[in-house]
Amino acid sequence: MTGVDLDSIDLKHCEALDAADPLARFRERFALPDGVIYLDGNSLGALPKTALDRTAEVVGREWGESLIRGWTAHRWIDLPRIVGDKIGRLTGAEPGEVLVADSTSVNLFKLMAAALRLRPERRVILSERSNFPTDLYIAEGLIELLGGRHELRLADGTDIEGAIDDDTALVSLTHVNYRTGALHDMAAITARAHRAGALVLWDLAHSVGAVPVDLNGAGADFAVGCGYKYLNGGPGAPAFLFAARRHHAELRPALSGWMGHAAPFAFETGYRPAQGLERMLTGTPSVIGLAALEVGVDLMLEADGAALRAKSMTLGRLFAKLVERRCGRYGFRLASPADEASRGSQICFAHEHGYPIVQALIARGVIGDFRAPDILRFGFAPLYVGHADIWHAVDHLVTVMESREWDRPEFQTRASVT
Repeated sequence: MTGVDLDSIDLKHCEALDAADPLARFRERFALPDGVIYLDGNSLGALPKTALDRTAEVVGREWGESLIRGWTAHRWIDLPRIVGDKIGRLTGAEPGEVLVADSTSVNLFKLMAAALRLRPERRVILSERSNFPTDLYIAEGLIELLGGRHELRLADGTDIEGAIDDDTALVSLTHVNYRTGALHDMAAITARAHRAGALVLWDLAHSVGAVPVDLNGAGADFAVGCGYKYLNGGPGAPAFLFAARRHHAELRPALSGWMGHAAPFAFETGYRPAQGLERMLTGTPSVIGLAALEVGVDLMLEADGAALRAKSMTLGRLFAKLVERRCGRYGFRLASPADEASRGSQICFAHEHGYPIVQALIARGVIGDFRAPDILRFGFAPLYVGHADIWHAVDHLVTVMESREWDRPEFQTRASVT
């Protein structure tokens, strides 16, 4: 958007930006419904068209024809490592440092428990007060399971480094805040924790696929992430976990399942951990889910990471400016950092009528989401969201506000999923 005055930008400017976009070619590779502007890829990514063929192949040919032979004939058993290594290329990890398995919550439990075992003399898990709830709930449950000897200590996002002390065993943070999009400085926080003798666990749910991540460059110890947001792996896609190689030999899994055994098919009575990160596997891999996720990861690997981040920042900047310019009189307050370098690939606004406004937009085909108590959240997946989409989305928002469309009764009742 260099050289374009945001105070005067119009639809033609947006269309020109799309015509020059090096990532524009990816849009046709997603099955996006006609008439929909999809600004919720930070919650559930869009469907890659080739995922339809790939999952049909896994179900119809591999499962249908090979049956149980598929575990070796089609390397189903190796998929957690194969897809994990691909995600590792997106996150600055080495081969063998990322596995795809379970859900984000389960992986949080496994890595939190392992980290506390590595710091047995310390008792504090430090996290952010506004962290995603599952990260906090998992910590609470683990602390209770361990007999209450540990403490979950919460700090404001801007006070994390100052809250790390000699009693901190683990700093557990989400890299990009789900509610505001605020982006933590991974390298700085990790370095501060290491100076204090603590370990760090990063949740990359709102980062990988949209924000540059270099786990080893930052010296990270552990990380988790989901496959269904910017990686476009489908609803409930398998999650992933990362552990730096320097920790592998000392990791002791709290969920010591048979897939993490040194010899799963020896069917020994006692547990022996596998040599590498495979010891953090638990149960049988979700083959169909892994196959769909691999399609989304492969798409992401085709794209230039620098171009992804540049477009993400441009889309966010454009959206924030247009809402300010065209809807400023309606009481919207920017809840994301104003500095684009300090936020992920989403823009959030606070408004007292946030929920019905989002529902009115969805009814018009502009899909974002709502986060309690008052946040309208809009995510920008650079592979399939364009600049003209942003213009049209704000057009709809203007109409919703001017006409008070949001005040209609059908938009007031909260659904079970917001």
